[in-house]
Amino acid sequence: MIDDDSGFVRVLARRLEGIGCQYRILSGPLPAEEIAAMKLNALLVNPALLGPLSWDFLERVCGMLPDLGVIICAHGATVAQRVRGLRLGADDWIAKPCHPEEVIARIEAVVRRRQRGRTRQDLGPLVAGEVEIRPDRFQAYVGGDSLELTRREFELLAVLADHAGKVLERDEIYQRVWGYSMIHGDRSVDVFVRKLRAKLQKRSPGWEYLHTHFGIGYRFDASPLDRAPVEPPARDPAGAEAVDRAGTSA
Repeated sequence: MIDDDSGFVRVLARRLEGIGCQYRILSGPLPAEEIAAMKLNALLVNPALLGPLSWDFLERVCGMLPDLGVIICAHGATVAQRVRGLRLGADDWIAKPCHPEEVIARIEAVVRRRQRGRTRQDLGPLVAGEVEIRPDRFQAYVGGDSLELTRREFELLAVLADHAGKVLERDEIYQRVWGYSMIHGDRSVDVFVRKLRAKLQKRSPGWEYLHTHFGIGYRFDASPLDRAPVEPPARDPAGAEAVDRAGTSA
């Protein structure tokens, strides 16, 4: 935990001890190499404690430690700040004030996703249609070129691809990707599917990968799109007449 809110940290520490979790409390940012040496499962960060370099720190840690779950816990963030943090690689953003039980539940959810990701990495790349999915790199490729997926987009693709041919309901997708139950009316799954589908269509236009089952959810199935029939070349009347005459002469 990187947080100087003594009351919050004290309560959270007691709860973590109660469920047998090991933790460390840091008074400020450390180099990513030192954080890696701690072999942590998750990092809970209050960006206010990091000062003006908070975004640089977040980007560096998320980039160098893709297996580390990163949760931001902060007061009074704007939508733009939350979006920026998530796009830089954070797995979750919790707004203070918050209940310690919710914080622990979200930490556990992030760790579960990471563990599933490591299990998937052991299985090696998954190839479907023109797409190669590389869990070890948190990326997907077409013809060797990266689709430039965000972490959330990749996790969504990996979950759907791991259940290829099966329809996953929106609630199940949200639980597997975000790690906790979906709030009624939340359209995050639809939004991220739309973004992912656009990137796939742009780079692999001859295939359809994400299939919508209206009112239910989505299914991953690499299916080649039907090609328009090739029209036979137009017959040249003059040439045809010449061929006919030649045939007659023979």
